[in-house]
Amino acid sequence: MNDSLQGCFLIASPHLPDPNFFRTVVLIIHHDDEGAFGLILNRPLEQTVAEVWDLVADSDCSCRQPINLGGPVDGQLMALHCNPEAAERPIVPGVYFSLEPEELEQIVQEPQGPFLMFSGYSGWGAGQLESEMQVGGWLTLPATRELVFADQEKLWKLASERVGLEILAPMLKSAPLPDDPSCN
Repeated sequence: MNDSLQGCFLIASPHLPDPNFFRTVVLIIHHDDEGAFGLILNRPLEQTVAEVWDLVADSDCSCRQPINLGGPVDGQLMALHCNPEAAERPIVPGVYFSLEPEELEQIVQEPQGPFLMFSGYSGWGAGQLESEMQVGGWLTLPATRELVFADQEKLWKLASERVGLEILAPMLKSAPLPDDPSCN
């Protein structure tokens, strides 16, 4: 697949009818002809990483940051982080994905920069995401480390503004704009 969205953000548009994705930003972890898999970046839950860690691991964890709902599909714990030593795969420069228990333990016990822990994920079957995009359900934006770890409450607005700038930038370069709007 030449036009993979891996490493891109999906920004939910107001035209997306699924309430699971209202004003969400999803980082696409994997995308090919068989479907897509991503994590919602701005759905923190009330449970902390430490509370969930106590249920799934034998070691202690004192991390009080919230765990995130990665999407409506149940799945094992996963993390986005900055530690290449504990990475299953790189997603974008400076951001790595992990789901193996040993890697997650290293991320939790010896954090090297910010990290996000997820319960659940977002998944699409073959052609499903492309269909949702064709009807205007999602906007796309190349992912950056800065936005992956940005303030979750502001993320949808920040990403939406960047998409708008990406759309407008080529037009602004090609057409000179007068200083006085009445000259249009």
